[in-house]
Amino acid sequence: MLQGKTALITGSTSGIGLGIAKALAAQGANIVLNGFGDVEGPKAEIAALGVQVAYHGADMSKPAEIDDMVQFACRTFGGVDILVNNAGIQHVARIENFPIERWDSIIAINLSSAFHATRVALPGMLAKNWGRIINVASVHGLVGSAEKSAYVAAKHGVVGLTKVTALENATSGITCNAICPGWVLTPLVQKQVDAKAAALNISNEDAKGLLLGEKEPSKQFTTTEELGALAVFFCSPAANNIRGVAWNMDGGWVAQ
Repeated sequence: MLQGKTALITGSTSGIGLGIAKALAAQGANIVLNGFGDVEGPKAEIAALGVQVAYHGADMSKPAEIDDMVQFACRTFGGVDILVNNAGIQHVARIENFPIERWDSIIAINLSSAFHATRVALPGMLAKNWGRIINVASVHGLVGSAEKSAYVAAKHGVVGLTKVTALENATSGITCNAICPGWVLTPLVQKQVDAKAAALNISNEDAKGLLLGEKEPSKQFTTTEELGALAVFFCSPAANNIRGVAWNMDGGWVAQ
């Protein structure tokens, strides 16, 4: 379905980003990965799906590096047809105790990076009159949770950016939508599970149950494969007129 297209996914060396990258690659899209940590493993996983894969190590808090990453994708594969803004970090603390530098870095990486990547990728999409911009927000783009002020503010901002991007391109072949997952067992969430297990002196499995039970009525994690399948749907002809939505995959979290 996506043969000849190129997808750039930020924060895609693990977790949700890698899951979405693999799903798009399985549909034939060439992939530009971005992120920290192990790079060769994810590149091999994507290449095994029979598509071309490249990597750019842009620091998503730096606009000039984001610009260079998009230009790299254009030089390597001729453009960016699908942009998935996924990069994100987290820090948990009450507002009065929240470190200023943590606030700044979360806003930069979780929100501003999506603006900068979109800003640079849009002209090429407009020239082709086709593009898909998928912003990975969060259930926290729709509701709040205590001690996550920066993350919730950033993700609400991502949902707002999604709507404006969709409206500005509403008469074109470019769509912009947000995916809002509930709990997904990524390395980021596993750290929260580990912390809860240590704090309460309980097993990892019991900690997972507590984490899910607090918020997610289904009591099950959303998987990266499910999120990848939704991203593929957003790129399909069936989604041509889906514009500016914030689509939650959250086991009923927001329905409460």
